[in-house]
Amino acid sequence: MRGDRDKGHDKKKRRGPPRRKVCPFCADKNARIDYKNPAAIKRLVTERGKIVPRRISGVCAKHQREVALAVKRARHIALMPYASTGAAA
Repeated sequence: MRGDRDKGHDKKKRRGPPRRKVCPFCADKNARIDYKNPAAIKRLVTERGKIVPRRISGVCAKHQREVALAVKRARHIALMPYASTGAAA
């Protein structure tokens, strides 16, 4: 019985190290991080308003600092919310 459940796992195994994520801002030199364009930085923020970490988003350290600063500036001038509406503590 136990062997039946393990058959599906064979397809999921990958060989070698996981693929490195490429920073979208380093790859595309025309992509700008601008706090005045909240639509562009919205994909780097969760539904709850948290900034997505580097290991998940794939952004390099330099651009992650710029993203964090842009999100904080956009929040300060009310272009982006600090948290989702109706969030309970």
